[in-house]
Amino acid sequence: MTPGNKTAIISGASRGIGRAIALELAREGFNISFNFLKSSGEALALEKEISDSGAKAKAFQADIKDYVAVKSWVDASKELFGGLDIVVNNAGVIKDKALALMAPEDWHEVINTNLEGTFNLSRAAIVGLIKQKCGVIINITSVSGMIGIARQTNYSASKAGIIGFTKSLSREVAPYNIRVNAVAPGFIETDILNDLKDEYKGQIIKQIPLNRLGRVEEVARLVKFLVSDDAGYITGQTFVIDGGLSTV
Repeated sequence: MTPGNKTAIISGASRGIGRAIALELAREGFNISFNFLKSSGEALALEKEISDSGAKAKAFQADIKDYVAVKSWVDASKELFGGLDIVVNNAGVIKDKALALMAPEDWHEVINTNLEGTFNLSRAAIVGLIKQKCGVIINITSVSGMIGIARQTNYSASKAGIIGFTKSLSREVAPYNIRVNAVAPGFIETDILNDLKDEYKGQIIKQIPLNRLGRVEEVARLVKFLVSDDAGYITGQTFVIDGGLSTV
């Protein structure tokens, strides 16, 4: 898809991978709408950074788990920017724990944020995309949803669900010229990993054939390709970006 008064809506873009995607698409000329839950300072800083670069951006406070709030966010974004073309389902949380010790609320929090959140934003946007007979949806999943990682039954289940969601929806909306793909990052340099002890990070890196963590900008550039016209014949796929982790 060629930008030029096109709008991308991104969940959970205040930090990490979502922030990098917002900046990358803004550089390509897309208007950017994104939500935040509590991190208003980070959200407003990103909005200002994008606006200062010459692109248009707007931060909306909305809980991705709340369909009514998400629908209001989508409607307000369309009214503000005149339409909607790209949907990036990025919002997610991690609450790792062995299943034997996992509280039910930790299970529901992860499933409701990661998987139900993907449904909420996609459902709120899909009718408009169908009516205009074009659009791209990118779902951020994880290698955890492909290979399974111990102490991540909630996270792995949510991310595996996103892969199934991607495959099914891609078939459903292909007749309307809407493409749906997923991106599955491995271990990426984000706040979560930065807070880990160096010893544990070293153990993680030893598992990665490329012998380093991924960068958020690398994930963002993959998303940029997948929303572009160069990827116009690609749909229903999951693209792994993990330094070779899932091949061993």
